[in-house]
Order: sequence, then C-alpha cells, then structure tokens
Amino acid sequence: MQSHSPTTPFGRRSLTLAHVASQMVATERPPEKIVHKWKIFHAICTSRPRLGVSERSLSVLNALLTFHPETALTGEDDLIVFPSNNQLSRRAHGMPASTLRRHLAVLVDAGLIVRRDSPNGKRYARKDDAGGIELAFGFDLSPLVVRSEEFESLAADIEAEARALKLVRERITLCRRDIAKMIATGIEEGVPTRRAGQGPADWQEVHAAFRAMVAQIPRTATRQELEPIADELSQLADDVLNLLEAHIKSKNPSANESHSERHIQNSNTDAFTDLEPSLPERRAAGAAPKPQPPRVAEGSYPLGMVLSACPDIVDYAKGGISNWRDFFATAAVVRSSLGISPSAWEEAQAVLGEMQAAVVVACILQRGTAIRSAGGYLRGLTRKAEVGEFSLGPILMSQINTRLHEKRTA
Repeated sequence: MQSHSPTTPFGRRSLTLAHVASQMVATERPPEKIVHKWKIFHAICTSRPRLGVSERSLSVLNALLTFHPETALTGEDDLIVFPSNNQLSRRAHGMPASTLRRHLAVLVDAGLIVRRDSPNGKRYARKDDAGGIELAFGFDLSPLVVRSEEFESLAADIEAEARALKLVRERITLCRRDIAKMIATGIEEGVPTRRAGQGPADWQEVHAAFRAMVAQIPRTATRQELEPIADELSQLADDVLNLLEAHIKSKNPSANESHSERHIQNSNTDAFTDLEPSLPERRAAGAAPKPQPPRVAEGSYPLGMVLSACPDIVDYAKGGISNWRDFFATAAVVRSSLGISPSAWEEAQAVLGEMQAAVVVACILQRGTAIRSAGGYLRGLTRKAEVGEFSLGPILMSQINTRLHEKRTA
C-alpha cells in the first residue's frame, strides 16, 4: 500500500478544485466498507443522465473495472488500476487513443475515478520483495466505494421516475382507446348527448374535444407534462361513459334488444352489401342500373404498412385490426367520428374503391386537426380521382415519411 498519492496531473493537464475534492473523497472511504463493483457500475449506468457522462465514457469505466482482479471493492485494498493505453483500448472494443483520453478526462471530471500520475506520466506499479504492490500509478477507483450510496440513490430515483412515466403513458393509451371506442358506439347507437334538443350530431363535438386533447401529447414528454393531459382524458372518458350508461338506464331491456337487433341487421346491409346473395335478384327486378362513375385502379399496399403509417385507427377497432376486413369495418366507424357524411363516403368508395377510401380516411384521422373538414377533403380527393388526378401512393408515403421524421426527432 502506497503512503503518498500524487495530487497533480502529469504534463499540460491542469488541476482544478473539483479534482482536489474528488481526491479528498477518495481518502475518506471507510476500511470496513465493501461494494460489488458490477452492481455499483449498473447503478452508475442507470444514473448516467444526472452524472453528465456518455455511454462511451461508461464503456471506458467498464474496461477499467475489468483490470481490478476482485469483484468486491473494499475500503482497505489499493484500488489503483494501471493499464496501458493499448491494453485499455483493446478492452474498450478498439477505441482510438485520442477518444480514450477524452473519455478518461470525462470520468475524472465527473469524480468517478481519480488520476494518480507517475513522474513521467506512465502507468505502472512497483512491487516489494514479497511480490505485493508497493507503489502504483494509474486510475484510483476509490470514489466508487465512497459514493456508492449516492449512485444507488440516484439510480433508484431515476427508476422510480421511469416507472411513473410508464404508468401515465399507459393511462393515456387506455383512455384514448376507451374514449375512441365509446364515441364510436355512441354514434352507431344514436345515443343522445346531454344537450337537450340536439341529436347524435353532438358526438362530433365530443370527438373534436378528444382529438384536441390528443393533439396536445408531445412525442417526447416528461411525467409532469403528461399527467394533466391524462387527467383531462380520464375526465372525458368518465363523461362519455356516463352518457352511455344514462342511455342504457333510460331504455327498457326489450327495447334495447330490439334496437340492437335492428342495428345489427342494418350494419350488415350497409357494410357488406356486395356479399348478400339476394342483391343481384333485387337489382334485376328493379329499374335499369344507374351508370357508375369511373373507378380508379386500387394499388396493392400491405396492411402492416398502412397501420404503421396510420396507427391511430387501431384505437377505434373493437377487436383489433388483423386483416383488411377489420380495417374496412373500423374505417366506417372512423368516418362517422370524423363527421364525413354517408353520401361522401359512398361516393368515395365508388370512385376510389373500398380499400383506397378506407386508407384515405385513416390518413385523415392520423393528420388530426391539420384537416379542418374531413368530409370536404375526402370529396376533393374523389373529384380528383374522377378526372384521373388522384394517386394514393404519394399520400401514404408522405404519412410514412412524417412518422419516420417524428421518430427521428423524438
């Protein structure tokens, strides 16, 4: 064990009061204290943002720890490691010497290690006659022992904050899903809102308020920013649920049963008319069919690609979206939520095709408040399609590029 430890760095490196403070801390380690070097390293990795060190700096610290032969760091042992730059570079996965020196300086400035330089700046150890280390020059790991409680406390705080952030994000996700599906149910079932004298059209206002809340959610946010939004969404979810429950209580069970039965029949007729076997017979018995507008050719787009570009539509799916049939049924619900009239929707399906019309509705939903009139926007695209000026590809690719840009800047 060496009796004197150098306090000043070799060469042009300057000495700061922070370095002196780190050296003071290193000398205050209790002899009886023992810490597990990899557990404390894990705590340092977790608390890295508050310590002001980068991932690459920690990889250098990891390499330094491998040069200490014992797993335990104690207050009695000499904790100076003295690898050469070549040895340290190899264990730091081939890090260049210039980069290595820069990250070593970061670790010293952060007070994680203490530099003990020799007279010529080299790192080495002198041994006594018994083979023990008498004097060593290199990097002292003592601050890891002295500050172990500090690192563990910082790590615990960061992990607790991460858990709280995860919980509030889950809360927002659940509220978004619940509100979207309850609004869709309210529109489909014709549930009146609280405003007397006004019918289901008021659900468009509820949906607009919901979209405005969702638009406030930033891509990257702290728990403090998300908690007020989560509270607003929770309150809206409670209000919408109260509307549905009040409607159920106002109806007797037999009326509800007959209403649901009629609704199921009507939904099947509207959504899957082309699948009814009696449809051709009805058309043959009626007047001459009305000429249909020209229908643009439908491109082939993978469902996964569409959902990646427009993920918000999944919130409106009753049982998830696993195939195009689920997607078409959900798009019909979204159409109602966006306030697109049945005539505009039928015209878009006739001209664009069912798949392209559904994808366009998903893109409109994803863009949120950027499109003021969803119905007018869809009609405009339908007019372009009638004259051959519409292509779904650029719209879908633009949405995909927007999503990729948001992920990169998040």
